[in-house]
Amino acid sequence: MVAIRPLVKRRAEKKRIKKFIRHQSDRYVKLKPNWRKPKGIDNRVRRRYKGQYLMPNIGYGSNKKFRHVCPDGFIKVLVHNKKELEMLLMQSRTYSAEIAHAVGSRKRKEIVERAAELGIRVTNASARLRSEENE
Repeated sequence: MVAIRPLVKRRAEKKRIKKFIRHQSDRYVKLKPNWRKPKGIDNRVRRRYKGQYLMPNIGYGSNKKFRHVCPDGFIKVLVHNKKELEMLLMQSRTYSAEIAHAVGSRKRKEIVERAAELGIRVTNASARLRSEENE
């Protein structure tokens, strides 16, 4: 079987790869590095002094065309059953299916088989599939 390729190979270019870290999180163990906006009246970071940590703002957002695009060029759609899989029939070169966590192995197998018939890429097709050798 030939691998399903995306219609357009999109590559997301991020404006900033480094994480924004919380002010003084390097100084105190009790402060985790997860970003929190500084609220103090004299805070150097909030006032955007030179040489301080940068604050996240809307300008760092990704390009709308490339947002939520996986490295393989597809956009993932969560699928719970075979009927939901058929929504992707006309858009199979743009969207790929990802089988939901709560779906059991029997239904999973049916979804993977149906996706192969329709020519839809499944990102987690091999999850929860037992090998045929044991049975």
